[in-house]
Amino acid sequence: MRGAIIPALALGLPLLWPGHLAAQPAQPAALDPALLAQTLDKAAKLPRLRALIVARHGKSLVERVFRGPGLDVPVNVKSVSKTVISALVGAAIDRGVLEGPDQPIAPLLPDQLPKRTDPRLARVTIGHLLSMRSGLERTSGRNYGRWVQSRNWVRFVLARPLVEEPGTAMQYSTGNSHLLSAVLTRAAGRSTLELARAWLAAPLGFALQPWQTDPQGIYLGGNNMRLSPRALLRIGEMYRNGGRHRGRQVISRAWVRASWVPRAVSPYSGDGYGYGWFITAACGHPVFYARGFGGQFIYVVPTLELTIVLTSTTTTRTRIGGYRTALKSLVGSGIIAAARRADAGALAPAPADCML
Repeated sequence: MRGAIIPALALGLPLLWPGHLAAQPAQPAALDPALLAQTLDKAAKLPRLRALIVARHGKSLVERVFRGPGLDVPVNVKSVSKTVISALVGAAIDRGVLEGPDQPIAPLLPDQLPKRTDPRLARVTIGHLLSMRSGLERTSGRNYGRWVQSRNWVRFVLARPLVEEPGTAMQYSTGNSHLLSAVLTRAAGRSTLELARAWLAAPLGFALQPWQTDPQGIYLGGNNMRLSPRALLRIGEMYRNGGRHRGRQVISRAWVRASWVPRAVSPYSGDGYGYGWFITAACGHPVFYARGFGGQFIYVVPTLELTIVLTSTTTTRTRIGGYRTALKSLVGSGIIAAARRADAGALAPAPADCML
């Protein structure tokens, strides 16, 4: 199953062909005004929603702060951090620091392996960690507290039993992303913070503050990074533009394509999962999104040249009180439908057909 790809059609997703990552002809930036106004009115009534940014054709059309800090203030983006770690892995591969997704991780962390190693651990690759298919028991959810209270987070993850064969079923786990942070640190000889500042923050033009580290000083991979809504927008727009930002190739176009190929299926949502990105569809268009606890999101719809950022309070799960459903309605039946309707007018599908 190494490098396995789940066909998009098998997930009910429209195909995204390479041309969708190429530069698009200049078009008027537009969202249907009536539907957009309705959507913004609904957004303002969500007490947990902090900020919303909508960009189309490379131009910001909506920049709203409903409550909380401003658009340039870094906030905890929770598991959106996993998407950032994936981008760093791609940058490391581009630079030859790492070999590629099929590279086994055991030789990269030999001193962290448990004394009694399951032989299947030798088959776990960088790609398996990126796509949450390492097979290792989860360190998210109910296991998260015990993991972060351990003396060595990397060793703790590698000592988890293999509950699935490597490269098969998805086991969403922050521990997978933390192993990637450790691999990056070891292979590059620099901290994940230094790499993120040099390879992402500086080229994209935003500041990146230090965040949580493990007892060995390795920056937590996959949680608790602090990024502003505008920084999230730049990351999303960079991916939408095939890894480019203002004429500079930040990560390779090949890595963007690889990241957006479905390789697993989320057991919770049924959406696809690539390398740090969830994959779904709305209004007949493929949608790629990064997600963080409490309602932190980057949505990218390449075929509509659309990028959406939402930030929320981080104290409550999105499924409580129907908040996740409300956000999905805002994005799918609201913003994506408004873009679709602006392009197609009366031919656009009804908002209900655009539900994520």
